[in-house]
Amino acid sequence: MERYESAKKIYAEYGVDTEKAISLLNDVTVSVHCWQGDDVIGFDSCEALSGGIQTTGNYPGRARTPEELMADIDMAFSLIPGKKKLNLHASYAITGGENVDRDAIRPDHFGKWVEFAKERGIGLDFNPTFFSHPMVKDNLTLSSPDDKVRKFWIEHGKRCIEISQYFAEETGIPCVMNIWIPDGYKDVPADRLSPRLRFKESLDEILSVPYDKSKVFITLESKVFGIGLESYTVGSAEFCLSYVNRAGIVPLMDNGHYHPTELVSDKISALLAFNDKVGLHVTRGVRWDSDHVVLLDDETKEIMKEIVRNDALDRVFIATDYFDASINRISAWVTGVRNVRKALLFALLEPSAQMKKLQDEADFTSLMAVGEEVKTLPLGDVWEEYLERNSMKNSYISDIKEYEKKELVKRQ
Repeated sequence: MERYESAKKIYAEYGVDTEKAISLLNDVTVSVHCWQGDDVIGFDSCEALSGGIQTTGNYPGRARTPEELMADIDMAFSLIPGKKKLNLHASYAITGGENVDRDAIRPDHFGKWVEFAKERGIGLDFNPTFFSHPMVKDNLTLSSPDDKVRKFWIEHGKRCIEISQYFAEETGIPCVMNIWIPDGYKDVPADRLSPRLRFKESLDEILSVPYDKSKVFITLESKVFGIGLESYTVGSAEFCLSYVNRAGIVPLMDNGHYHPTELVSDKISALLAFNDKVGLHVTRGVRWDSDHVVLLDDETKEIMKEIVRNDALDRVFIATDYFDASINRISAWVTGVRNVRKALLFALLEPSAQMKKLQDEADFTSLMAVGEEVKTLPLGDVWEEYLERNSMKNSYISDIKEYEKKELVKRQ
């Protein structure tokens, strides 16, 4: 408490109210992805992970059943402060042994997830799963030239809208449904346009399903490339942004889905200028879309600063998206999501109004100096206070190691 009071005074010298920052941080919801706990395997298929994505490592204790995954999520959530939602993929349907393909999933196949969410007072977000399935033909789904393949995945998308509305109505919290397809080619294609026209038509058909736009926010996510899809991706950034603006849905950016020299932090303000809502999947790409655990690195801080500086906390859907099987999966969850919140706090403690004024006055000397000064202000002391008010402590690894000894070792 004494250190916090000291930090409070230091930040006040820059015109920053730490109490307001903590209060605002408490109101920000982060949607936590379920797939970190089981290496993106899900419960509906025996297919290997595909679609240009890959999970590496064999750390013991992977969740193998819905019950194990839910227990691990509970453990992770107990160590993550602030408001949370759970972000599900369609492949996590719980069918009770019934053989149900993805074009036939129903809301009742997610009834246990709704019970889980309602018991914890959280919302649910959703993602159609257009990968790791026999109907991904020649690396294509919604853009396939095969009518049968395309119709299968269109029906899957329609079912997912119905399920998303079910989530929103049952939990009383709006659901973000994100569409991402892995479609593309390993080598240079002869025809780049036709797959994109088919993708456009497929999206139009999926979105023909009526839904309550105050309860379901449909987003579209682009990608630059993936393993086995190096030369051409159907759902490029240009395609997805163009489609979003035409269809009136929400753009979503994953900060691992762009060229290495592109920064999502630089793109947020551009999208906010034209879109009421913007979606984010926060990850950490190392040389490519490698989905490493989020750290408190420069880009994570810049992303959160852009949200806060532009007064967009209520306009940006923040979700995490990474998976690491080389370390304790629960620790990966906790470390990554805590760092998202820590970066948000860093942004909330920045004297952004003062810095904007200096920019408008063209006093770039002072702007640089202030920007560097705030980097070494006592963020950690305010973070500790925030954790204490959420009945948590800064160190969590002993709790995770104890859970590992009691629960995870049984799964080997």
